[in-house]
Amino acid sequence: MLKDPKEYVNGVLNKDRLLLARTITLIESTLPTHQALAKEIVNQLLPHTGSSVRLGITGVPGAGKSTYIESFGNMLTEMGHRIAVLAIDPSSTRSGGSILGDKTRMEKLAVNQDAFIRPSPSSGTLGGVGRKTRETMLVCEAAGYDVVIVETVGVGQSETTVASMVDFFLVLMIAGAGDELQGIKKGVLEVADAIVINKADGDNITRAEVARKEYETALHMLMPASPNWTVPVLTCSSIENRGIDRIWETVLAHKTALTKTGEMAEKRKTQALDWMSFLLEEGLHQWFYTDSQVTGSLPRLRQETADGLISPAAAADCLLDHLKNR
Repeated sequence: MLKDPKEYVNGVLNKDRLLLARTITLIESTLPTHQALAKEIVNQLLPHTGSSVRLGITGVPGAGKSTYIESFGNMLTEMGHRIAVLAIDPSSTRSGGSILGDKTRMEKLAVNQDAFIRPSPSSGTLGGVGRKTRETMLVCEAAGYDVVIVETVGVGQSETTVASMVDFFLVLMIAGAGDELQGIKKGVLEVADAIVINKADGDNITRAEVARKEYETALHMLMPASPNWTVPVLTCSSIENRGIDRIWETVLAHKTALTKTGEMAEKRKTQALDWMSFLLEEGLHQWFYTDSQVTGSLPRLRQETADGLISPAAAADCLLDHLKNR
């Protein structure tokens, strides 16, 4: 392993895929020495970030996310873009391992020299969003990838987390699977910048159009997340490559609309501040529960609380007093 952060920084800026991968491995590592090195690398790369289009993509099971991302990514590389796909894999609750099957699910995109696919274990983070995804996104931007896609495990709690780190959040749906609104929560609609009905091909075209109208009706009942953007509902076929180009046009239209009003710049500032707050809270949590006085008193206070010998508030105060009295 290299120890000089400059070697990683220069490698990333020179678009060295091997050093890019090694840098991301450092970022994902939990070893303190790796974390310190990764922070220095990210700080040095920071001036070279911020110019990409950041996309979040989620969808109900069976929506064809991988097929869609492959078609979408290949189309963009043909247009001259460089694509990074950060695919968050579900981690095993027993082994902590990761399926890491994204490269086999996106065979054509995986061998595309203008695309970089990075499967990343979720490590039990809320909703399957990798804890280090934001830093990885910045490194990919510094490496010259002008479109960065974050793929989530599926519809669930992760949507607000992903939406808080991207410019445009896309929700993939399918038609013809019963009640079209059952597979998606209201909260997901509220953070979506576009809804796309995938697999609009063959006998499914009519059902896709019906589903599109149903979602449009549902969206009209919600307060839009941005006063400068009306969430569209589109249809596409990833297999037949129909409607994919219109989705990219929608992403660009969204960027133009929010940039013109200054909302995009404010959005990114807010995202950076929110991430700092998250890391601060996470750091304080880790620091508190690894403090020797806290770990020494915690088992006893938990037992006394469970037995009704002390109130939960009093127990918490006792633990916090360890830190206050330093």
